[in-house]
Amino acid sequence: MSDIRKDPIVGRWVIVAENRAARPQDFEHAERKANGRDCPFCEGHEHHTPREIVAVREPNSMANRTGWRVRVVPNMFPALESDGELGRQSDGLYDMMHGVGAHEVIIESPRHISSTSELSEAELTEVLCIYRDRLIELKKDHRLAYGMLFKNVGPGAGASLEHIHSQLIATPIVPINVWEEMTGSLEFYNYRGKCIYCDIIRREIESKKRIVFETSEFVALCPFASRFAFETWILPKTHCSRYEKIDSAAASELSGVLKGVIESLEKILEGPAYNYIIHTAPFDTDEVGHYHWHIEIMPRINKAAGFEWGTGFYINPVPPEAAAGALRGT
Repeated sequence: MSDIRKDPIVGRWVIVAENRAARPQDFEHAERKANGRDCPFCEGHEHHTPREIVAVREPNSMANRTGWRVRVVPNMFPALESDGELGRQSDGLYDMMHGVGAHEVIIESPRHISSTSELSEAELTEVLCIYRDRLIELKKDHRLAYGMLFKNVGPGAGASLEHIHSQLIATPIVPINVWEEMTGSLEFYNYRGKCIYCDIIRREIESKKRIVFETSEFVALCPFASRFAFETWILPKTHCSRYEKIDSAAASELSGVLKGVIESLEKILEGPAYNYIIHTAPFDTDEVGHYHWHIEIMPRINKAAGFEWGTGFYINPVPPEAAAGALRGT
């Protein structure tokens, strides 16, 4: 089992997981296999993965067999494992616990495709609803504090398998980046009496300089202080702290926005590696006035180097105004 260890200086928690060293790392050197004959995530290869946790299936199809449209399985090389108790312990100034949590893979299509842009809106809606359902289920586990949904596409974004998939890692502590977001938005709320994200949405819609897409319920924009070239956020216009409150109609609209952003990024940047992350409130947080769930999409076209790692500053060579203009085609 892995360990979770706390940095005593800044309070950052680190997962030490030796078994992760065994996961496949040959994607960068492998030729694309269009028929997916050697891919463990393709339909017909269900026996190559752990047994499914849940799946969206055709009527009368059987678990761990063909006939699925979206399939959730445990990660074969998990950063955290679901069995056991936390076993918190201290060794002088060092705090640690057992690597208890959840690490799931959401296989988004039985077809051997690699990007969100290759899904139909109906298919992507099913994926977004599975995200919601898994967060709702994992929230029931008293050991878990936060669920992080993320996607890696391309070797430059950390993907080790090409077949379209995303991941969910549920941790027993709130990650420091999430804690900083929650704290910063709470400070603004206490000072101004309103949600900073709602304020950003209003300001960006008024100025239109950094808007990429806008629908009745969602807005996609390049944030004012973008860390990465062409970084794009998607936010619901109606205030909501928790992604898992999304209903099927909103998920359908969100699928069109997310697919549209990815298609624009791939067109402008010629198929970049990218990550997206769903930012949502911790499991023990009810609906609050200061926090607003959102999706952050980050193309990996410029890499952090010594200055960024040493200071926490990011150097972005593309102003978000120019990035937004290019993505919306103006």
